[in-house]
Amino acid sequence: MRRLLRHPVRLVPLAFLVLILLGTGLLMLRPATIVYERTPFATALFTATSAVSVTGMAVNDTPNYWSGSGLALITVLTQIGGLGILAGAALVVLAVSRRLGLRNRLLVQAETAEYGVGDVRRLLLRIVTTVLACEAVMTLVVAGRLSLAYDYPVGRALWSGAFHSVQAFNNGGFSLYTDGLLAFSLDPWVSLPLAVGAIVGGLGFPALFEAVREWRRPRRWAVATKLTIWGSVVLLVIGFAALLAAEWTNVRTIGQYDVRGKILASFTQVALSRTGGFAVLPTASLSEESFPLLTGLMFIGGGSASTAGGVKVSTFFLLAFVIWAELRGEPDVRIGDRRVATASQRQAITIALLSVAFVAAGTTALIVLTEGVLFNQALFEATSAFSTTGLSVGIAQSLSDGGQYLLTLLMYIGRIGPLTLGSAIALNTRRSRYRYPEEQPIVG
Repeated sequence: MRRLLRHPVRLVPLAFLVLILLGTGLLMLRPATIVYERTPFATALFTATSAVSVTGMAVNDTPNYWSGSGLALITVLTQIGGLGILAGAALVVLAVSRRLGLRNRLLVQAETAEYGVGDVRRLLLRIVTTVLACEAVMTLVVAGRLSLAYDYPVGRALWSGAFHSVQAFNNGGFSLYTDGLLAFSLDPWVSLPLAVGAIVGGLGFPALFEAVREWRRPRRWAVATKLTIWGSVVLLVIGFAALLAAEWTNVRTIGQYDVRGKILASFTQVALSRTGGFAVLPTASLSEESFPLLTGLMFIGGGSASTAGGVKVSTFFLLAFVIWAELRGEPDVRIGDRRVATASQRQAITIALLSVAFVAAGTTALIVLTEGVLFNQALFEATSAFSTTGLSVGIAQSLSDGGQYLLTLLMYIGRIGPLTLGSAIALNTRRSRYRYPEEQPIVG
């Protein structure tokens, strides 16, 4: 136990696995379903993994399959999963920063510079307070709108607002409506708060806390914060413009809306597609140009140490700076007035390539296990599961047990993989007392 506590990164996969198995057992109980029947193991395991990993992908009609107690359990699993991700990330970042040493802390301004290793309790309390406060505000706005504009009873409005707020901030995608948020695609009082919640929850506590603390002096942000904040803005703007252009004349999605409706629906769908998982537009009806766009956004995901999945925004844009420096023939990779350490570049390349390998293997296996599935559908589903997004083109509910187990594994690996792998690499970094002679092999 002392050895595990000395390396908290080892506790993350185990803690998530225990929570998933516990949730699976509870979802298999008869009171969890509307028809009061025992849920098959594969379905319960898939749903529990989807909730704990804050994915939101479902293999059944969520509001018409699970009872009130089942939906409440899914909400609790999503909340614990989201808080567990943030708490685990906090402990891991603190452990990594302790291993950096004083000199490197002063040079790179570590993400947890304002916290010492002894301030774990204060940091975790601040994370929990931030999460609950954001969810409470979202709940009040959405519930108020449902009550005033849609004549929902107060109790039902509060339940719907709380359920979707927990899912949005934790970047889950379960919904109390069969068609997701399609009915609210033109209602900014419902879709926008959930989209903003997903964006904030997907930034990560290091970037979020520093951006709030130094909002008047963004130039003083750490490199990781700059990559996360400005990278998220770039992805939102480019993704919004591209989806708006691709779907402008598509009458099955936004082609039937006015200009205001097209802008609102496109923005909220892009904001929720990165890892939120809610469907504001019918995913299966999107144009062919939109599928690679959404697949790319899902694969990139959100910020580090957040509830979002994917390879992370900072990883993606760090690799972009690496490529730019290489094309320019510069000896160092520079972001602003900081030089990026070689170790960070290698970590980003490792995480990105392994993620590509997992998605490629998952896509191939899904095609083999599922009859009639097209390549773009399999790629979309595998990417959505690995990036813990939860969007689906409609084939998830028709999967065999083998296909469900495959997506379950992808969700688990995608949730704990980047955090565990990146932290393990950082914690395992050591200096060698000698170096071998250098040689440059031919590349390309």
